Amino acid sequence: MSDARLRALPAVEVLVERAKAALGGDPAPPRSLVVEAARAALDAERARLAADPAEAPEAEEARIARVVARAKDLARPRQERVINATGVVLHTNLGRAPLAAAARDALAAAAAGYVALEYDVEAGERAHRAVGVEAWLRRLTGAEAALAVNNGAAALLLAVWGLAQGREVIVSRGELVEIGGSFRLPEILARAGARLVEIGTTNRTRVEDYRKAIGPDTALLLRVHPSNFRLVGFAERPSREDLGALAREHGIPFVEDVGSGALVATEEYGIEHEPTVSESLTGGADVVTFSGDKLLGGPQAGLLVGRRAWIERLARDPLARALRIDKLTIAALEATLQAYAEPAHARRTIPTLAQIGAGRDALNAYARDLAARIEAALVEASTGASTAARGLSVEVVEATSEVGGGTLPGAELPTSAVALVWTGRSASALERRLRSGRPPIVARIREDRVLLDARTLLFEDPAEVARLVRAAVAGA
Repeated sequence: MSDARLRALPAVEVLVERAKAALGGDPAPPRSLVVEAARAALDAERARLAADPAEAPEAEEARIARVVARAKDLARPRQERVINATGVVLHTNLGRAPLAAAARDALAAAAAGYVALEYDVEAGERAHRAVGVEAWLRRLTGAEAALAVNNGAAALLLAVWGLAQGREVIVSRGELVEIGGSFRLPEILARAGARLVEIGTTNRTRVEDYRKAIGPDTALLLRVHPSNFRLVGFAERPSREDLGALAREHGIPFVEDVGSGALVATEEYGIEHEPTVSESLTGGADVVTFSGDKLLGGPQAGLLVGRRAWIERLARDPLARALRIDKLTIAALEATLQAYAEPAHARRTIPTLAQIGAGRDALNAYARDLAARIEAALVEASTGASTAARGLSVEVVEATSEVGGGTLPGAELPTSAVALVWTGRSASALERRLRSGRPPIVARIREDRVLLDARTLLFEDPAEVARLVRAAVAGA
């Protein structure tokens, strides 16, 4: 290094020791991460100095602070807790359904030690895994048999792989959906080794279209619930009863993917009807697939229920082992399903159902309490000055929430929200500062205001949310 500026940079080990001293009594990141951060800081500074002869080296204090911040960031868990203020109940990017207290307790107990995962304690011998989950699924849906795998797409993949590999699957063109993350139904069918037979048109498919397409190589009829879009207007699709009867006539299974996995009537929450798993079965489906972490309100899982002959055939398939769920998912899922034994209890204790069903009075009360706490926190932070003096205005407004997670598209849930406007700064600047807190608040912006939606905040401590808002503004 001929440049004196480059030669003046500290050695990695020197910078590491200085950074570790600056960390002081804080929970220190592992030394390896401090070394990684120091090397990255020095590499960046060398590149900056080499690119511009007029640039001066960074001040030592700033360099050390950057290494400390980077080391802490490297040590921070990426699956950190966030506060969902977006109003989207099943927010895919935020982990979809929060678990009920009973599910969290069951998960913690399973994680703490050994569990009877594949062991019958009474008989003293090996047993089938997830037997409790499957028993609850049978009770709650009326199915002859049940099976659990690791997510909804896997459930559909297993159904097609196990029942139609190398053969034809008949699907309406209006149901060739993309289910999220760029996973498209035709691609799933292709990966499962099946040949897609498209019938009907985008907006209209009749039972006769299915009948004409059935041939000697047809393995199953597949119906996919359009859970993440709506087809309205001049549209038609055959009933489950008609498809079930047609499948039985030809001795092939009728498989339906209902997506969100509703076990209770969504009309009870003032929103449009979402097909339940039970009505799909009673309507004629031989196998029904759905997710565990959407309207069911449990952990991520793919669930299959239906006629014993078909489900047992899938359970014996080697792919079922590759897609099986672990002890933690089983524990949380079984506790979630058990709550449905009393539907009223499920509506109170499963966060997803409680949030969707929250009434306007409860939402408004939470929003007003939160707004008052934020104002009080800001006044305290400004040593007696008014909220306006801090540059942040706080107001309770009416807004709309959504279910999310590819569920009930277009369904609007009236809600109350706390609207924040930061004088002299953009809404995006405030939203970024809220995300920089620990834990981060993830909010949404409407009409240049940051909205904190009471519906998805219902289970959060309003005092903590107020503290984080104050910190975001006071730290400016």
